Amino acid sequence: MSESEKFDGMLLAMAQQHEGGVKQLLYTFFGFLYRKTDFFHGAAPGVPRQTVIDAMKEFEDHAEKKRMEVLKEKEDREQKLKEHREKQKQREAEEFAKISSDSSAKIEEVTEDEANKIIEENKRNQKAEENDKNSKSDKDEEEDEDDKGKMKPNAGNGADLEKYSWVQTLGEVDLYVPTGVGFPLKSKDVVVDFKQQHLKVSLKGHPPIIDAELCKKIKIEDCYWTLEDKKLIHIFLEKINKMEWWDCLVVTDPLINTKKVQPENSKLGDLDGETRSMVEKMMYDQRQKEMGKPTSDEQKKHDLLAKFMKQHPEMDFSNAKIS
Repeated sequence: MSESEKFDGMLLAMAQQHEGGVKQLLYTFFGFLYRKTDFFHGAAPGVPRQTVIDAMKEFEDHAEKKRMEVLKEKEDREQKLKEHREKQKQREAEEFAKISSDSSAKIEEVTEDEANKIIEENKRNQKAEENDKNSKSDKDEEEDEDDKGKMKPNAGNGADLEKYSWVQTLGEVDLYVPTGVGFPLKSKDVVVDFKQQHLKVSLKGHPPIIDAELCKKIKIEDCYWTLEDKKLIHIFLEKINKMEWWDCLVVTDPLINTKKVQPENSKLGDLDGETRSMVEKMMYDQRQKEMGKPTSDEQKKHDLLAKFMKQHPEMDFSNAKIS
């Protein structure tokens, strides 16, 4: 932890107690300097103001540098995506040109009997694929004995429990704890204690809602909580291991089946253009297969054939197939 970060936990706790936001927090801080130090009355006129301005300028410069870095990363991603799309268009054009210029054209006429045989063969192949899929599903059920009795994840890949609910991505956990009290709360009424592998959540004067060992370790300095609508405690936990799904929040909770977790789509924007396009293509092809529809590559072939047919209306394609 750097020197500038070692007070983050203390300052974050202070900030959460100021409903008036940053402005109120600054008043508290400058009030402390005025009452308890000689920062204002012990220095020459103008020095305290200049000290504050210098500090602000330094962090304004940092913020501007960060903004420019984010902007450049975005431009780089967009440029890579543009280049990928141009390459993809070029490949499509070359493939289409190859089909159009190839004298054999990989297109052949078939008789009516041959066409019926092709249809029957396609039906048999489709049925075989369905049987194979069902067989694989049954096999998976047999192999997943260890997962029997585990909860199915909720829509956020977490669990909805009696006292709270939680959702997760690979890197983060969002915990929602209803307080159940019949009056509006203030931040000072809430107690949230973060430890690397322990979490305590309670209201002052009430038994803890959560006081147990966490499933995995968290990065304490990046965890925080807020009070929403003066009655719901929203807690954000930053995972240390960002390559695994949690199967529970605390060790006393029932386990969820992490094999049924749905991969997060909201993070596609974090990928570079080429990787994002590849992932989107894989996801699209998977959905198409599940619906019995052509994949992107198959659809591309059909589209290229359609263009070829349009360019050559004099040809008879009624009994044609692509080999």
